[in-house]
Amino acid sequence: QVQLVESGGGLVQPGGSLRLSCAASGFQFRIYVMGWYRQAPGKQRELVATITSSGRPNYSDSVKNRFTISRDNAKNTVWLQMSSLKPEDTAVYYCNAEHILTKNDYWGQGTQVTVSS
Repeated sequence: QVQLVESGGGLVQPGGSLRLSCAASGFQFRIYVMGWYRQAPGKQRELVATITSSGRPNYSDSVKNRFTISRDNAKNTVWLQMSSLKPEDTAVYYCNAEHILTKNDYWGQGTQVTVSS
């Protein structure tokens, strides 16, 4: 059974930091591109960052130089370190796994991040 379980969300003040984790199971983690997406109320889901199996990251312009994505293929885990958080980063953050060839993908259930004073 495929599972992507996110954790680490919460309430943080502007300028603060959070680290999201996504624990994967039930599929061959190392042959999937892992990613983080987010969806704010009333908006479409958008890409935050992705990372290839070899560790090459890609970031949306809105989070570049503030967020860092990383993965450990031995632990089947991907992280998103978020720094200098802004109120506009408030959203539900979803973990995604996309097969490198077929593009079939899986989604986690999401974790809420709220940036507010």
